Amino acid sequence: MEYTDINAATIDRWVESGWEWGVPLTHEKYLEARNGALDLLLTPTKFVPRHWYPELAGCRVLGLAAGGAQQMPVFAAHGAVCTVLDYSERQLQSEREVAAREGYDITIVRADMSRPLPFADGQFDLIFHPVANCYIEQVLPLWRECFRVLRPGGRLLAGMDNGVNYLFQDEESGLVTETLPFNPLKNPAQMEELRANDEGVQFSHTLEEQIRGQLQAGFRLLDLYEDTNGSGFLHRHNVPTFLATLAEKPL
Repeated sequence: MEYTDINAATIDRWVESGWEWGVPLTHEKYLEARNGALDLLLTPTKFVPRHWYPELAGCRVLGLAAGGAQQMPVFAAHGAVCTVLDYSERQLQSEREVAAREGYDITIVRADMSRPLPFADGQFDLIFHPVANCYIEQVLPLWRECFRVLRPGGRLLAGMDNGVNYLFQDEESGLVTETLPFNPLKNPAQMEELRANDEGVQFSHTLEEQIRGQLQAGFRLLDLYEDTNGSGFLHRHNVPTFLATLAEKPL
């Protein structure tokens, strides 16, 4: 079994157990979005600045590894033409259910983002990519695919971790027990740790991979912000563990 298949099955289980990133948008929140609310997360706690978005009416949006019906219903409520790609069938099931409940159209694609994206060149105006790179080993190929499927002038909004969380087996202890990079495909002890805790197969990534990788793919970086875990030892010490970037494909 490929590690990405392990991750898809793991996330399916998490969703069934009430995982916070798999709880679909309520009807009430959908109505708020129809009335103008645009409160979306790329990272655990900070809403994406409103000026990061282009005009959404008619905007061709790709929710990349963004299943779960938390973000795409909001884009649909603002008049966007929505496509969502995810490898978790349970996350995509939520997308189908909410779209049927609220009466909007969405293109739903089950695909592995570690492979070439199944879309034409220049197909999208906006890619919305919440934290998910931690579930793939190589990031640069994905940035290159994002660049390819965006039109010139299109925007990539991406959330990502900075690797700090992977230093701890038990974050609350404050004791650093791991070395970076965290790559269970090359470290059997890390793989066993993940397996024992039902955490799928996860990877740390450097800022060189995450930010420099976007630049290497051809993007122009426009803005960024940092965020914390939202709870726990590192959060209480105000240690940034996530970041979000706004990047643009040049005209």
